[in-house]
Amino acid sequence: MAAKIRKGDRVEVIGGAEKGKRGEVLRVIPKQGRAVVQGVAIAKHHLKPRGLGQLGGIQEQEASIHLSNLMLIDPKTDSPTRIGFRTMADGAKARIAKRSGETIGS
Repeated sequence: MAAKIRKGDRVEVIGGAEKGKRGEVLRVIPKQGRAVVQGVAIAKHHLKPRGLGQLGGIQEQEASIHLSNLMLIDPKTDSPTRIGFRTMADGAKARIAKRSGETIGS
């Protein structure tokens, strides 16, 4: 099965505490059905100093968010859209935006 959301896509969060935020997908975790989106779901990690010269502290980084809470941004209309698939003339399978019919990505 082809993935509907891939690394590098621009997405909008449609549910949860981060609803309405937009960002780029940094990483997709298919087995868990989750993705890490830039600037969304920031979590604080408390780090203990390990070894000489290293400092401990609080580090902020993006946590994963479930794929069901994400919608791809249509490149033509700049609004959230559902994703479909179409077989091209050369036999390749391409993702399309349901809202505008535009081909998404490469």
